[in-house]
Amino acid sequence: MAHTAAPQVDPDYDVIVVGSGFGGSVTALRLTEKGYRVGVLEAGRRFADQDFPATSWQLRDYLWAPWARCFGIFRADPLRDVLVLSGAGVGGGSLVYANTLYRPPRSFYEDPQWGGITDWADELDAPYDQASRMLGATTYPRVSPSDAVMRDVAEEMGVGHTYRAADVGVFFGAPPGEEVPDPYFGGAGPARHGCLHCGECMTGCRHDAKNTLVKNYLHLAEAAGAQVLPMTTATRIRPRDGDLSGASGYEVEVRATGRPGGRRTLRAQQVVVAASALGSQRLLHRLRRRGDLPRISPRLGELSRTNSEAILAARTASDVADYTTGVSITSSIHPDAHTHVEPVRYGRGSNLLSLLSAVLVDGTTAAGDATLGERGPSLRRIARALVRSRRELVALHRPRRWAEQSIVLLVMQTLDNSLTLRPRRVLRGLRSRPGEGTPNPAWIPAGHEVARRVARRMGGFPVGASSTLVNLPVTGHFLGGAVISASPDTGVVDPYHRLHGHPGVHVVDGSSVPANLGVNPSLTITALAERAMSLWPNRGEPDPRPAPGEPYRRVAPVAPHRPAVPADAPGALWSGSTTTDLPSPRIGAPT
Repeated sequence: MAHTAAPQVDPDYDVIVVGSGFGGSVTALRLTEKGYRVGVLEAGRRFADQDFPATSWQLRDYLWAPWARCFGIFRADPLRDVLVLSGAGVGGGSLVYANTLYRPPRSFYEDPQWGGITDWADELDAPYDQASRMLGATTYPRVSPSDAVMRDVAEEMGVGHTYRAADVGVFFGAPPGEEVPDPYFGGAGPARHGCLHCGECMTGCRHDAKNTLVKNYLHLAEAAGAQVLPMTTATRIRPRDGDLSGASGYEVEVRATGRPGGRRTLRAQQVVVAASALGSQRLLHRLRRRGDLPRISPRLGELSRTNSEAILAARTASDVADYTTGVSITSSIHPDAHTHVEPVRYGRGSNLLSLLSAVLVDGTTAAGDATLGERGPSLRRIARALVRSRRELVALHRPRRWAEQSIVLLVMQTLDNSLTLRPRRVLRGLRSRPGEGTPNPAWIPAGHEVARRVARRMGGFPVGASSTLVNLPVTGHFLGGAVISASPDTGVVDPYHRLHGHPGVHVVDGSSVPANLGVNPSLTITALAERAMSLWPNRGEPDPRPAPGEPYRRVAPVAPHRPAVPADAPGALWSGSTTTDLPSPRIGAPT
């Protein structure tokens, strides 16, 4: 008896995007503009502006802890070597990030991991410009109280020339609280309100001034036909019909986030993984280990980066101090050639993170280099610091007025250090260990010096993070682990973000970033995604990119047939590899 072939079922989407952060949102818009049917899977919930918590104490709307029925925007994931802070919800990290949009220094583009592939500084110049205009980057127009302190400290340290106002993705083009028509996308975007300078950006902007992804990329993508599925967690990605080439497309198994049942399978011709550096690694490790995508490079998990980061603070006990004025980050300084420090703030009443405070204690430095913090503090040093700071301990741990009395300090470096992440042998999840390069710093001496100087200027005391007392630094910018490379012997995705061994699967988020940036990574992730999506063909047309495994070749951007933004709008799509014909990225007249 003759057997007939099983009928082919049309896919639900041409492309499924796992994650709605910076990489996923760019992907959703740009591929929808090119005619693809796009579905976006987001494990978190959708927030309207009024849904964001008024303060960080509203745990159900602020914290991400599904086991406790908390589906908020802020998540904390401990690994053995670092505590990773990130975002959740439709719009990903943009809901909780500090709006800060810097380009990295030259050393990032020339890092040995990828520097030999192409001139990345030149090739990414137009995508950076596009990303800046889409995210509404503009220089912060005021000098906040914390900026004045940072400027004085920079002068005191002899680096006053490095002080600068931050470039941020916030709308200042109208008086505070006033609504104006879409200022970015020629009427294709939503109306906006002028910034209140209230410091509430990182608990979710309830005032329609922060340029989150739901105000730009995702808004435009959904208007053009992309479908966003919130509270939907991807659990498996496997080739249809067992065809590892991916020619038959992929099946993506999903479940409803935070509740039993709700499992189903979606089909797509291609898949883009954009679930954050840590989330994408978790998924890809699982797929490799289970044999769903067995050809993933064994380099998966290597070159995971913390942005060589530390989070410190300085606090005063003054009841009249108020450092909440401004947006989350408004300036920065460089105390040395490879260290970047930004003052950070929360809005009034958002004092939850005060519970992570601890005395600031130096660890040990690397032999022969006093600028590198090798190990965290010993118990003896901690005990001595507690004795010296005994008069400040009550104020240190008091949540009341923490936001008003504190300047949080975000310290970032361009140093070459990394971690390697591998699946746990028994328990679920990932474990970390030291990776390539110098050891990941347990503390940053230059950051500690800045914290102490800031504290003296405030008439207060320096503050560390409690996790650092047990050698666990904190990062809000976890990167890498599925990095760009010329071959599967050196990394996980090719220069076009196709997964080595499985070219129908792409990785377009912070996990593909190959080196520490020394600046906030959101603009870089957006620019990398803009470049990657610009090289896709319009649906049904020939692919201009070299076939997987062929040598790298620079490809001209492919213009979409259905651009979402009018050509004369500030956020219009760039016309080619140069930016001289584009409108200025500085949107609106600052008030």
